Amino acid sequence: MSTLIENEIIPRLMIAHAVGAPDSAEGRAVAGDIETLARLALQVNADALLRHVDAILARRVSVETMMVDLIAPAARLLGVYWEEDRCNFVDVTMGLWRLQEVVREVAARMPFDRRLAAGGRRALFAAIPGDQHTFGAIMIDEVFRHNGWMTDLLVDCATPELLRCISGEWFDLAGLTVSCDSHIAALPSIISALRSVSRNPGLCIMVGGRVFATDPDLAQRVGADGTARDAKLALKVAADLVRVREGNISACS
Repeated sequence: MSTLIENEIIPRLMIAHAVGAPDSAEGRAVAGDIETLARLALQVNADALLRHVDAILARRVSVETMMVDLIAPAARLLGVYWEEDRCNFVDVTMGLWRLQEVVREVAARMPFDRRLAAGGRRALFAAIPGDQHTFGAIMIDEVFRHNGWMTDLLVDCATPELLRCISGEWFDLAGLTVSCDSHIAALPSIISALRSVSRNPGLCIMVGGRVFATDPDLAQRVGADGTARDAKLALKVAADLVRVREGNISACS
């Protein structure tokens, strides 16, 4: 269960370190905050949980650190509690829902960086069709959007919907999150289909999830252009992939 929670909350593509300037010493997150957030996620409603988050932010903890270093580990801790019989599956599900509500509210407060948006770069993020665990796609979408990318997000989508979206609009990047190893077998055909229908002949595709963190070379074996172990690196890899692909297309035109 703890592995499922980790995959659902922080696929390696999206989150491991904060994006942006480091916190001051006074505002640094502490381990006790993680346990407190996990406990409150099980006990109180989302509004009460958000009030506690606001109290932490008042200590000059950055929004990025709150999302990456506190909320995500708290979600993983819920899985540990379930394994230790400290709560049941329904408790964990409700706790994750409350944390997701907090993520949406906190993300709305993150300042936008328009440096990349000015260049018109656009990304589509989705959980692989058939994968019900969409928290990862939601989080990576927020990270990219608040770092200047124009993004679209598909949740609980079927393959035809994903293909219609990629064929109907121009995207520089498509990012697919995978929470279960059993979905890996479908990736090559989905990635091939995305490339065949994309309006952008130079579409870059990234993949993320636990299996790619342990075996990064798998990304290329399934037909993707790359993966990344954390959010900060994912932003850099994506920008580099798009820049190289654009350069190659210009050279051939």
